[in-house]
Amino acid sequence: MLEVPVAPSMRPALDASHFPQERRPIERRIVVIVVLSVLIGIVSGFAAQLLVRLINLVTALSFHGTLSDAPSTPLGNHLGLWVIVVPALGGIVVGVMARFGAEGIRGHGIPEAMERVLTSESRVPMKLTFFKPVSAAVAIGTGGPFGAEGPIIATGGAMGSLVGQVLRTSSAERKTLLSAGAAAGMAATFGTPVSAVLLAVELLLFELRPSSLIPVALASAAAASVRFAFAGAQPFFKLDVLGAPTGSALAAYTFLGVIAGLAAIGCTRGVFATESAFEKLPVHWMWWPAIGGLAVGVIGYFAPETLGVGYHNIDHMLSGDLPLKALLVVTVLKFVSWALALGSGTSGGTLAPLFTVGGGVGGLFAFACAAVAPALHVEAGVAALVGMAAIFAGASHAFLASVVFAFEATRQPLGLLPLLLGCASAYLVSLLLMRTSIMTEKIERHGIRVVHEYAADFLDRQLVRDQMQTEVVALPASESISEARTRLAADPRHQGFPVLDDKGLLAGVVLRREVNDGADGVRTVGDLVHRAPAVVFADSSLREAADHMLRENVGRLPVVQRENPRALVGYLTRSDILAAHRRRLDQIRIQNPGIALHGTGLLQRKKKP
Repeated sequence: MLEVPVAPSMRPALDASHFPQERRPIERRIVVIVVLSVLIGIVSGFAAQLLVRLINLVTALSFHGTLSDAPSTPLGNHLGLWVIVVPALGGIVVGVMARFGAEGIRGHGIPEAMERVLTSESRVPMKLTFFKPVSAAVAIGTGGPFGAEGPIIATGGAMGSLVGQVLRTSSAERKTLLSAGAAAGMAATFGTPVSAVLLAVELLLFELRPSSLIPVALASAAAASVRFAFAGAQPFFKLDVLGAPTGSALAAYTFLGVIAGLAAIGCTRGVFATESAFEKLPVHWMWWPAIGGLAVGVIGYFAPETLGVGYHNIDHMLSGDLPLKALLVVTVLKFVSWALALGSGTSGGTLAPLFTVGGGVGGLFAFACAAVAPALHVEAGVAALVGMAAIFAGASHAFLASVVFAFEATRQPLGLLPLLLGCASAYLVSLLLMRTSIMTEKIERHGIRVVHEYAADFLDRQLVRDQMQTEVVALPASESISEARTRLAADPRHQGFPVLDDKGLLAGVVLRREVNDGADGVRTVGDLVHRAPAVVFADSSLREAADHMLRENVGRLPVVQRENPRALVGYLTRSDILAAHRRRLDQIRIQNPGIALHGTGLLQRKKKP
């Protein structure tokens, strides 16, 4: 820095200017977060195995009277009418755990995790780490029509948050750890690490940055590796495709996506209508899961296929071997059973029930095509796969996660194009007709806004030199206070002014009120400079400049050359940064040749030359 003889009062300004912090794609501390995320992923993988075995144990004990953690379903039980009571008993246990243990176990987990991210700096109560998986095992094991993935995702997220709270981490780092645990939970359930990462991005992270993406990806991979070690690396669902889809079949799958999108809207509204109905009951919410469980038991008595997780139903849909009547019964009654159970506030998930309903919609669509238009060559298995992915895309608004999940779960490349078309059309229909999703409806009812658009920060792409003011009102350090007051009275626009020494180099910044209220004994403008100036470089981004203003608690920054930090080249104010967004608005506005957006912010007619 160039040394210039100055008055003692100006010395602090020349000792060290305050420069903006350079924004880096990633910091070295990310290594710590990565290590923690991988450990969380491994633990989540083992926790998923433990929860699945606990569900099997409760299922075997509740429906077959045996103690075994081997894979088990409610099918084949000999309880008769007593099967109606089993889900109700499970609901009582869950209600008691929610009332006296942790109320946060109610629901399917992902919306609750989203709300913690948005409102509580990703802090999840410690007791949820224990109560959520246990309550889910009881609810699902006693016949609840849920999948294990929702509780496992919630449990993994709770573990990630717990690690972030025990150790010294920032709110952003806790969010990353929570998302890493949640993604690991999904990867540990289905062995689909890529879609787990996308689900975390679309529903929890609300961003796509290296500092969060890398830890979540490695945690998902670690959890999937644990699953492969226990269950093997085969696809979670088996799908045999007869051949590449024809053009007419692709058009049919696109239309199927529209139907699935409408079904997703119906499912979402049905679940929340049921929840609203339960809220009107004249009994404490602790008993609602028992009432919902009783309804699940009644439906399960007449349609045992609706009880429990029901992954076998999805397998039959993908193989296309379910008769029409059985497919219709499973699709409709599974939805009714799930809506009643989830609306009652018990502990469960959404993915498996939605996949079952969507697979049924796709299977019914294939039956209709075979009967009316066999020339379309719609395959029953592919239609079921498109239906299950598309209904989840429409209901959750997690478009990419839905497409990639269905592909990863079957590893059938010929199904990828139908999936992309079906999910995109379902996503479009859902966005047009339903602003919220099954994941965000409850959150937005609490007054919390959830935004699903992720774009690069506009200010990060704009440079200071393109927005700064080049005609700067600067005050010489040797100018008297009375002369400065006279000059400033003629220019009321600004409140801060750079001060230049006798060589024209930046010495500091003074405020209008400091000049107007100059204390006794202060003779020149230079006498008012008592602190190092906060400056910004001409090639800095507007985001760096805005952040620097917040850190320094100032509303304006002198712009200097990077190679000579005391050479003033411009001036930047908060209003200048805000005005830069006019360019962003112009980019998304359909241009009319006769209309221009002027500095006033109003649309005005261009004058003809």
